[in-house]
Amino acid sequence: MKRIDISLLFVVILLSFFGLLMIYEASSFIAFRDFGDKYHYLKDQSLWILLGLSGLVFFSLFDYRKLYLFSLPFLIAAIILLSLVFVPGVGVLLHGARRWIDAGPFFIQPSEFVKLALTIYLAAWFSHKEKGRFFAFLLLLGLVIFLIMLQPDMGTAAIILLEAIVMYFLSGGNIIHFLFLLPAIAAGGFFLIKIEPYRFERFIAFLSLGKSLEGSSYHVKQILIALGMGGLTGVGFGNSLQKYAYLPENTTDSIFAIIAEEVGFLGSTLVIICFMILAARGFFIAFHSRTMFGKLLASGITAFLSAQALINLGAQTALVPLTGVPLPFISYGGSALIVDLCSIGILLNISKERV
Repeated sequence: MKRIDISLLFVVILLSFFGLLMIYEASSFIAFRDFGDKYHYLKDQSLWILLGLSGLVFFSLFDYRKLYLFSLPFLIAAIILLSLVFVPGVGVLLHGARRWIDAGPFFIQPSEFVKLALTIYLAAWFSHKEKGRFFAFLLLLGLVIFLIMLQPDMGTAAIILLEAIVMYFLSGGNIIHFLFLLPAIAAGGFFLIKIEPYRFERFIAFLSLGKSLEGSSYHVKQILIALGMGGLTGVGFGNSLQKYAYLPENTTDSIFAIIAEEVGFLGSTLVIICFMILAARGFFIAFHSRTMFGKLLASGITAFLSAQALINLGAQTALVPLTGVPLPFISYGGSALIVDLCSIGILLNISKERV
C-alpha cells in the first residue's frame, strides 16, 4: 500500500488546529457578549473539525476513481441545494443575503458543496476528449454562477469561475477560447459591480486607497489598523484589541487580520507559506496522477482552495476589493471546513497513485 502525501496532511492539520486557536482568540469577547459562553464558537468549530477529519479519513481510503460514477448525481444534488436557498421557510435570509438552508440545529451553505461537486463533475466530463464542449461548458458554468449571484455571493462565484477555467484549459481547452473569455469576464464582472451599490462603493474605496484612507469603508480601516498594530512580531496571543467588536466578521472573513495583529508579519508569513505548500503539493499530486480523471480532480480541488485563500488574503491586505470569502481551514464555518477537509481527503487518496 502506497503512502499518502504526508507533507500535505501535516500542513492541513496544522492550519486547521491553528485556526481553532485563532477562532477562540478572536471570538471569546463576542461569544460571551452574545451567548454568555466565551467557548461558543470554539465548541462549534471543534465539532466541525471532527466531522471534517472523519470525512478526510473516509475519502483518503475511498478509491477516488469511484467518484466518477457519482459525478452527475453529486452535481444535480448540489444545484438543487443551491436552489433551495430561495424557497421560503427553507432558505435563510441573513445580512441581506440568501446563502444558507435551515437544517434545524445548524445552517448549511450549499455554495460550498457546489465547489466540490462541480470539480468532480468537470473532472469526469473533461477526462474524455470531446469536440464542441465549450458552449455546453459555458452553459453549465453560467447556470451555477447565476444561482450563486442571485444570493448574492460574488466572492464564491469568482472562486468557481477560476476553478472551472483552470480545469477546462488543463484538459486541453483551446487558447482562443481563453482570449474570448477574458474580456467577457472582465465586462461581466464590472457590470455586476456597477449594478450593486455596496459592491461599487467597495470598488471605488479600493481604487482610492493609495490616495487617502478617508474614503475607505469602516471595515477596511479596521483591517489596516489590525495589520499595522501587529508590526513585525505581533502583540501576542490574546492581546488583540480589534477582536473587541471593532473589526467586523473577525471570526470568518477577517480572521487573518486578527492573526496579523497577534502574531505579526513573521507569523502571518508562516501562514501564507503553509498555503503555498498546500498549493504546490496539490498541483504536484495532479501532475503525477496516473489517470486523466485524477489529474483534473486534483487540479480542480487545488484550484478552488488556492483561489479562495488568495482572494481572502488579497482582500485582507488591500490588494483586491473587500469580499466575503472565508480563509480555508482557519475561518469559522461548518460547511466550508467540512467540504475543504473532505477535498483534502480526495487529494490524499489520489496521491497514493503516482506515476
